[in-house]
Amino acid sequence: MNDWQKKSPLDWETYVNKLVKVVAVEKHEYEGWVLTVDPVSASIVLATFPENEKVSISFIMGHAVQEVQILQEGDSDMKQRLAHIFAPEESEAYSLEELEKRKNALKTWLETNHIPVGEQGELGRTLSVAGVLTIDPPYGPEQCSSSNEIILSRVQGLVQGYLNKQH
Repeated sequence: MNDWQKKSPLDWETYVNKLVKVVAVEKHEYEGWVLTVDPVSASIVLATFPENEKVSISFIMGHAVQEVQILQEGDSDMKQRLAHIFAPEESEAYSLEELEKRKNALKTWLETNHIPVGEQGELGRTLSVAGVLTIDPPYGPEQCSSSNEIILSRVQGLVQGYLNKQH
């Protein structure tokens, strides 16, 4: 077990959001921003931001780490950037009125196309299609759920087509 692996999670936490240089076995060197350190394997997850490219993620296995040197502290902008790497795209926020309008418009469109649809749930916010598929707010293809993959795929396609015509 190397010195890096002997550190505690509290020690490793001090490296998070910092630019580091990692020297690993066979003189391999890695540079990047520490996203996290796995508390079981001591593996380091580094993020780099190559120019004009998307973020690059590297994993250095804990047993291979020989030395970790802090090069720079992360400022608040960098901490925000790192925190949002794995966060989903900001989802649009809808008011209750907008959600109700979206639900009713989709329900009407499905009914017009002879697709049996009802409302379920305490507040009637979930649409139920033929009793085998549900559509939750905000009523897009991603919110469709069914154990039947064929029906799921077809209804998601219909909902996507409907949304494309709305825009």
